[in-house]
Amino acid sequence: MLIQMIPEIGHFALALALLMALVQSVMPLAGAATRRPLWMAYARPMATGQFAFVLLAYLCLTASYMLDDFSVANVANNSNSMLPWYYKLSAVWGNHEGSMLLWILMLAGWGFAVARFSRDLPEVMLARVLGVMGMVSVGFLLFSLVTSNPFERLLPHMPADGADLNPLLQDFGLIVHPPTLYMGYVGFSVVFAFAIAALLGGRLDAAWTRWARPWTNVAWAFLTVGIALGSWWAYYELGWGGWWFWDPVENASLLPWLTGTALIHSLAVTEKRGSFKSWTVLLAISTFSLSLLGTFLVRSGVLTSVHAFANDPSRGFFILMLLGITVGLSLLVFALRAPRVSHAVGFSWMSRDALLLINNIMLVIMTITVLLGTVYPLLLDALGLGKISVGPPYFNALFVPLTVIMCLFMGLGPVSRWKRMDGRELWRRLALSGLTALVIGILAPLLYGGEWNLWVAIGLVSALWLVLPILRDLHDKSAKASSRLAGLKRLSLAYWGMVLGHVGVAVTIVGVAVVSNYNVERNVRLAPGDSVQVAGYEFTMTELRARRGPNFLADTATIEVSREGSSRSFVMAPEKRIYIARGMPMTQVALRPGFFRDLYVAMGEDLEDGSWAMRIQYKPFVRWLWLGGLLMAAGGVLAVLDRRYRSRRRSEEDTRVTTTSREATA
Repeated sequence: MLIQMIPEIGHFALALALLMALVQSVMPLAGAATRRPLWMAYARPMATGQFAFVLLAYLCLTASYMLDDFSVANVANNSNSMLPWYYKLSAVWGNHEGSMLLWILMLAGWGFAVARFSRDLPEVMLARVLGVMGMVSVGFLLFSLVTSNPFERLLPHMPADGADLNPLLQDFGLIVHPPTLYMGYVGFSVVFAFAIAALLGGRLDAAWTRWARPWTNVAWAFLTVGIALGSWWAYYELGWGGWWFWDPVENASLLPWLTGTALIHSLAVTEKRGSFKSWTVLLAISTFSLSLLGTFLVRSGVLTSVHAFANDPSRGFFILMLLGITVGLSLLVFALRAPRVSHAVGFSWMSRDALLLINNIMLVIMTITVLLGTVYPLLLDALGLGKISVGPPYFNALFVPLTVIMCLFMGLGPVSRWKRMDGRELWRRLALSGLTALVIGILAPLLYGGEWNLWVAIGLVSALWLVLPILRDLHDKSAKASSRLAGLKRLSLAYWGMVLGHVGVAVTIVGVAVVSNYNVERNVRLAPGDSVQVAGYEFTMTELRARRGPNFLADTATIEVSREGSSRSFVMAPEKRIYIARGMPMTQVALRPGFFRDLYVAMGEDLEDGSWAMRIQYKPFVRWLWLGGLLMAAGGVLAVLDRRYRSRRRSEEDTRVTTTSREATA
């Protein structure tokens, strides 16, 4: 009996979570405004309770999937009794309703984390932060309960079996990609809440940025890994070998990443120098707003994408209203409060402050470029002004030059000084690095079979320009110590996080430049016994056989691969699958990964004469794309571990700011 009631328990838990979110959004903010400690004390238990009930609801939906309860519409439409158990777990979020519940769980989890790990935060500040996060939770819980109920029943006419999970989503990458991406998306709600709380409290000082920076770095790291995982999944799962196609949903994840990157650097300036205060708050609002925009694009039905969820327009309208309310109210608070609580801090245009400002501007320009290319065609279509297509040529023509310009200023940053720096000193420290980057970057493409490529040269020069000044800075910083090793050990974890982040960008640029210009692709016809040579490798089909998987039928080709001049060989086994429940064909590519190159084989169509169409690709340095993303994310996490964020004791400055803030509130 209890098992049969699992969906109702989950639905009731969501309703209780909504009630707790309502209390969390009203009582703490009212208490902070009226100086009532008892009302402010509601913040922590309500955030904890909300998380507990949302988690219960999510576990109930998961249990419905694992028990094959096809009386639940969500399970019937997205699962099947033959589906392996691990794909049943990922099927929970492989649809609109379930993914929305996962989003809400992540949001509640971030709120719980703030309540649990912000013991040193002043009660007034914590009440405002959790109150703002409670408001966001109310909106999404209402959205789930009113328009996207994951526990809707099909009784009494339930199907005997389910429709199965979309075969595109039956992959390990989709087990880890959405949760990681959502953690990044939703994590920016924390810095958004801190920014609004700082505005409401009337203090845009270094204290709030110091509290907000660790949360921002962690959210940014999750989003970075999530984007990298999505690129990796598209590369091997879709069968065409591409890692980025400027798909609107891909762009939706890139937009908050760009402004989030700008936000991380702006927070550093505000904490260190007390400048960029209003700009930092505006970036915090923009980053979370762009996360909500991505939610709207994926779930509104306004675009067609392999990543998008099918849904009805009412859901898109609800999210659009939520987006409008969030952006409108936050900008209203900013307009009313920011001019009163911020002031200018001077700096020279030859300083780290100025370089970080320029990089922030470049990142915002890149964001606007991607946003226009993504949204403008949708607006034209919605207004009945015709249909246009904006594809890779537009984005590459604008985004690539902007990235090169940004790299120019990024290379200057690590060796520059705060507030003011002599131009001659900067030239002295960077001249050798610049010359070395130019020489190596221009000559290195000649080593690749003698085929020189301008874009590869530009990419290598840009990457070296990011890395070599950092090496010079490490040399200078360690030269003053008793030994080089001792000097390096004295550097903070935040500094090493910056090093890893910039090196990650450089590694990604190398991967993008090389694989985009030196990729080799051939579409061939192969039958058992046939051979073909691609990029110095010989591919021979030795066998073609049929096999049955847990919920699919497959034709599998066995291909023996050997390199010219080598007696060693290895086997690759691409597949063409037909998923039984949906009758949907899927390509399962065969990969031979390597640090400097991938071999990629995908089966096409059966040509009905015993042969198959095959796509064979040689992809140099493609792994560097995702290695760079992991390095960037590791840099973000490493910065969070810096001792000034791990210390449970406030500094004298934090204590002074907290006291002043309480007096201002009183």
